[in-house]
Amino acid sequence: MLITFKTPVYADITMFGDVAKALIKMMGHSGTVPGAILAEDVPKALEKLRDAVARNPNAPLNPERRDDDDEDARRESVSLAKRALPLVELLEAAARDEKNVMWEQS
Repeated sequence: MLITFKTPVYADITMFGDVAKALIKMMGHSGTVPGAILAEDVPKALEKLRDAVARNPNAPLNPERRDDDDEDARRESVSLAKRALPLVELLEAAARDEKNVMWEQS
């Protein structure tokens, strides 16, 4: 499953569903799809996501590969900071222009 994040002031961002749901939860939401954040709530969601990333930016965010003893799996995983960057940028644009953010399955 893919999930696409949308706001009128930024390009759509599409992510794998498991990664997107994890990031949605880090923003303080339940992880339901479809979903939305009202414009006035976007700055708080952005702050929560940034805080989660700052606590552990190098954490692998690849829920399907959880074998911590597998060196190849660790090398292949993409860090939380890199996975979250496109969504952080989308949220920044939405906050700046006071726009809603929506996500849905694509």
